[in-house]
Amino acid sequence: MTPVDGSSAGVRRMPAGLGSRAELSAFLTAERIPALITAVFFVALFAQPFIDLVKDWWTRPEAGHGLLLAPVAVWLAWRAGIRKDAAPNHLLGLAVVVLAVLVRCAAGLAAEFFTMRASIVMALVGLTIYSFGVRQVIHWWLPFMLAGLAIPLPELVTQALALPLQFRASKMGAALLQMRDIPVLLTGNVIRLPGQELFVTEACSGLRSLTALFSVGVLMSAMVLQTIPARIMLVLFVIPIAIVVNGIRVFLTGFFVYFVSPELGKGFMHLTEGWLLFLVSMAALGTVAWIAVILERRIVSRPAGVPEHA
Repeated sequence: MTPVDGSSAGVRRMPAGLGSRAELSAFLTAERIPALITAVFFVALFAQPFIDLVKDWWTRPEAGHGLLLAPVAVWLAWRAGIRKDAAPNHLLGLAVVVLAVLVRCAAGLAAEFFTMRASIVMALVGLTIYSFGVRQVIHWWLPFMLAGLAIPLPELVTQALALPLQFRASKMGAALLQMRDIPVLLTGNVIRLPGQELFVTEACSGLRSLTALFSVGVLMSAMVLQTIPARIMLVLFVIPIAIVVNGIRVFLTGFFVYFVSPELGKGFMHLTEGWLLFLVSMAALGTVAWIAVILERRIVSRPAGVPEHA
């Protein structure tokens, strides 16, 4: 038998490496090259702020809710999908991206971490507008809002908010202790008991629970409520719930310290008490959301101008 030459059969063997080059050239189309260049520049500009942000989520208790919010935001965006009537707006999108880059560079020079991290969300908004238009940003309002809430507040803001919350919690806790006939002397954020002093620190101000509860309130309002007034009402209810529950926490700490043991005012028991009362806050917020759903259904289902008893 005569061996068949590949050339005589009409089949040409491609030189080594030529197939991979053909595949690469097929992948690098005119539409994909700008996207790849954009991705490279995005990573180069925002990789370090994002890595630092993840470190804060992992190490700072007041920022730990970001570990939950960021994946939820990505999942919600994926579930919502792209609008059928999405239309790119290149000019506006490019303007927002350029602004985000300028904010990123200025914040990097000033070492202002909150603004630097916020520029990541701003850049994502700009890229969304550039690719899919403003309507898509409105369609993804909840994921973008959750992404913004996942960024820890600046130290200046937390200090300004923590001190009034400390005083409020101290006053409420002292008042509840006095209602139980416990001798109390309140000086600022220091509660003096017989033989003991309770110092309501910044960690006990309730700011951590307020931040996390606010994020949960935004997510819950978007998931279970339909009207904007009902959503705003639910989110606003977060503030009194967090303040009241934190005042109860201060009261319980003083109560256990006075009647049981001073060791219950610190360490594992004190931390466990905080987690349990946060669950109480979640339950209270869920109750308010349930009531808001009932009221919303009754109001929306009733025709305009028709009284309730009709």
